[in-house]
Amino acid sequence: MSDAADTEKDLFTKLIGAKQILLPEIQKVVIGQAEVIDQLLITIFSGSHCLIMGPPGLAKTLLVNTLAMVLGLDFRRIQFTPDLMPSDIIGTEILEENADGQRSLARKLGPIFSNLVLADEINRTPPKTQAALLEAMQEKQVTLAGDTLSLPSPFFVLATQNPIEMEGTYPLPEAQLDRFLLNTIIDYLPEEDEVSVVQRTTGSAHQIPDTVFQASELVACQKFVRDVPVAEDLVRYAVRLVTASRPKSEKATADIQQWVRWGAGTRASQSLILAAKARAVLDNRPCVDYEDIAALAKPVLRHRILTTYRAEAEAITVEQVIEHLLENTSIA
Repeated sequence: MSDAADTEKDLFTKLIGAKQILLPEIQKVVIGQAEVIDQLLITIFSGSHCLIMGPPGLAKTLLVNTLAMVLGLDFRRIQFTPDLMPSDIIGTEILEENADGQRSLARKLGPIFSNLVLADEINRTPPKTQAALLEAMQEKQVTLAGDTLSLPSPFFVLATQNPIEMEGTYPLPEAQLDRFLLNTIIDYLPEEDEVSVVQRTTGSAHQIPDTVFQASELVACQKFVRDVPVAEDLVRYAVRLVTASRPKSEKATADIQQWVRWGAGTRASQSLILAAKARAVLDNRPCVDYEDIAALAKPVLRHRILTTYRAEAEAITVEQVIEHLLENTSIA
């Protein structure tokens, strides 16, 4: 067997055991939040981006930083504020003078040129600055002073939003929300986990996670994830589920027509299948099944469905809409 084939086999073995390798290292620092960690790993091994929703103080930044450490990724955190400018993210050109008195333009690259970017409180900055991430997230490149520059590979944006403080915020437009593979909800810890957090973080001992992956390995693993087989029936199920969320679709129920103002687009179907592939591999299974799609319906769809005023008046949440879709969409 050739060296290339041996390397490919080793990477595949490492990929199917990735969860078992990564979790012990992550749990050296982060306690609990198993579902959130699973969804972030699914996002990363899918080569995509994730929006994390949750109140402050739940270790969102610590979790993302820890992921970067164990995956061997270059990490940058950007705190989004109302006065943040696109050049603060992408970079700019400045006039510099050398020792001989000669002046020239020097390019200063921004924090977007990293493997893993944490866009902290992304809804706190105006649309002009939010839009600076659009090209980066979709095309994995940015335009600086008329030049197109490629971003490092792999490249991920993990963004956070605080759902309880909406004063002085700028809601993300639907076009940008759609670029996030998953919308993950991080919630308060159970009592036992919170006790463990308090004991660990108020003492003098601190554990440092080991790096168990490399960026180059992660890129190869993402290709393996895309090669995971999916039965056509499951692809059709994912498409039917998404189509049923559109109020003008023939598959939409009477309730959906009343509750939903705008349903999910084609990228939602793509996201369901890609995320399901990553979930199957991380669970050490050779192919996708129905449970993968059902388990990921909420994080994939919750930021892609807009409810009507009637739904709000009846206290119908997006979560309930998605549950209704799952209950009324047939597998076969």
